[in-house]
Amino acid sequence: MARTTWILATTTALGVASTAWLWLDNRALHDELDAKTVPGAEVAKPGEVRPALEVTPDPKPSAPAKTASRDTPTLPAENPTEARMGRRQQRTAEFGAMFGRLDGETEDEYRARVGPLIKLGLAGARQKVDEMRKIAEDKAHVTPQQSAQLDKAFDKVYADVLDYTNKAVADGQLSPYERNVAGWLDFAGGLGGILNDANGQIGKILEPGQVKAMSESGFEWAEYLGAKSPWETLKPPPPPGK
Repeated sequence: MARTTWILATTTALGVASTAWLWLDNRALHDELDAKTVPGAEVAKPGEVRPALEVTPDPKPSAPAKTASRDTPTLPAENPTEARMGRRQQRTAEFGAMFGRLDGETEDEYRARVGPLIKLGLAGARQKVDEMRKIAEDKAHVTPQQSAQLDKAFDKVYADVLDYTNKAVADGQLSPYERNVAGWLDFAGGLGGILNDANGQIGKILEPGQVKAMSESGFEWAEYLGAKSPWETLKPPPPPGK
């Protein structure tokens, strides 16, 4: 159960937040890579083999290069850890600007701005888990009636997850304005009970052999529920400082 609880923690607890955070991290890595790229250097495409660089000898011998004096001033090297912390702080601010309340923004305006962003961010994941569920149900010989019963049972699971998350956001346990890792872990622990209820409902609808067959196929109900939960209907967070 510990494994499935942590799966739910990473898929459901963070939900869209993890998607946006990984996007910001990925963008920061690209920026860092671009900064280290040698200007003018051509990058080989995947599968392309470039010939070795040809070195044209200098027709005239050049004068010996001057050796830098030991007293030549040099700029202090940037502390990698400090720079990484600065980038993390910047991404926290960007995440807050993306999913926090803007100055004077109403709840309806927030939903109109963030709702489509959440749907777009989860569209790929939702399509993927839908395909995985269909394949797993086919292997487990789940009937259309059983599948419909599961969907109906999941309506309550989604409602419980949203109620729990809305309370955590209202209480400040989950906040778009700060990195509250302790709050995330506490929140994830509470989701374990919701997952237990979901597993109990699944066990009442599917036969033990069907549950085992779906699990052995690589399908995870926690991953499915995390992606399919209607995160776009969450209540807006309070304005900063409230």
